[in-house]
Amino acid sequence: MSKRDILSVLDMEKDLGEIIDLSLELKKNRYRSYDSLKNKVLGLIFEKPSTRTRTSLEVAIDQLGGHAVYLNPSEMQLGRGETISDTGHVLSRFLDAIAYRAYDHRNVVELARSTSIPVINALDDVEHPLQIVADFMTVKEKKGRFTNLKFSYIGDGNNMANSLMFGSALLGTDMYVASPKGYEPKSEFVEKARNVAKQHGSTITITNDPVEAARDADIIYTDVWISMGEESKKGEKEKAFKAYQINESLVSNAKKDYIFMHCLPAHRGLEVTDGVADSINSVIFDEAENRLHSEKGVLYKLLSY
Repeated sequence: MSKRDILSVLDMEKDLGEIIDLSLELKKNRYRSYDSLKNKVLGLIFEKPSTRTRTSLEVAIDQLGGHAVYLNPSEMQLGRGETISDTGHVLSRFLDAIAYRAYDHRNVVELARSTSIPVINALDDVEHPLQIVADFMTVKEKKGRFTNLKFSYIGDGNNMANSLMFGSALLGTDMYVASPKGYEPKSEFVEKARNVAKQHGSTITITNDPVEAARDADIIYTDVWISMGEESKKGEKEKAFKAYQINESLVSNAKKDYIFMHCLPAHRGLEVTDGVADSINSVIFDEAENRLHSEKGVLYKLLSY
C-alpha cells in the first residue's frame, strides 16, 4: 500500500468532508474502546512549543489502541547535524507515522520525501492542516453545513490564513480575509485557493477592511498577531494590527448567531478581548476539544489498514 502524507490541507482534497464526518462520529462515541490502531506507533518531532497539537495527538493514538513516542530534536542526532533525509530513512524502520512541527515547511517536505511512512504536518510556517480539520468539524457541529456561510478571518495573513482559505475552498465556504496592507496572505496561496474554490462554488475575498469582513459574518476567526519566531516584530505588528482587534464593536457587525473561533493560544487584550473570547458566541474551547477527535479521524484514515 502506497503511503500518504498530509503536508497541506489540499492533501485532503478528496476526503476532507469524509474525515470530518468520521471525526464527528468518533466524538459521538468517545467513550467506546477502539483497537483499530493497535501496535501502531506515532513519532512526534516538535521544533516549536505545543499544548493542543502534542497533547491531542498523543491522546488520540492512545484512544485508538496505539501509542506515541515524543522525539525532542535537541535530543536527537538531528540536533547534532544528522540530515533530515537520514533521520527519515531510520525512523521509517521504527515507526508507523510521524507528525512533524517545524519552523520551515521545506524541512517537512524533505522528511516526507525520505520516509516510507506517512508524515503529518503538525504546523509549519506555511500551513497548519490538522487545525483545519478541527475548525471545520466545529463549523459543521455548530452550523450544520459548510455552504451558504460567510467565514471571516481577521488578522495576519499567516499559515492559519493559508490553511483556512484552502479548507474553505475545498468545502464550498465563502471566505473573507481582512489584513492590514503588507500583511495579506501571499498571492500564490490566494490564487491557489481561488482556483480550488471555483471548482466548489465558493469565493475567497481579500480586503484591508475588518468591518467589511465582519459585516453579516456567520463565523469570525482570528489568530495571534505575532507567530512563533516573530517575537522581534512585536511592536511593529501590534501597531499595524490595532484596528483588527476582535472586540465587541467589531463583532456587532456580524450576524447575531455568529460564532467566534481562535486556534489558540490567545493573547487576550491584543487580537481579541475577553468580552468576545468569553461570550456566548465563542466556541474556542469546543474547537480546542475537537483537535482530539479530528486527529483521531486523521490517524484512523492514514493508519487503519
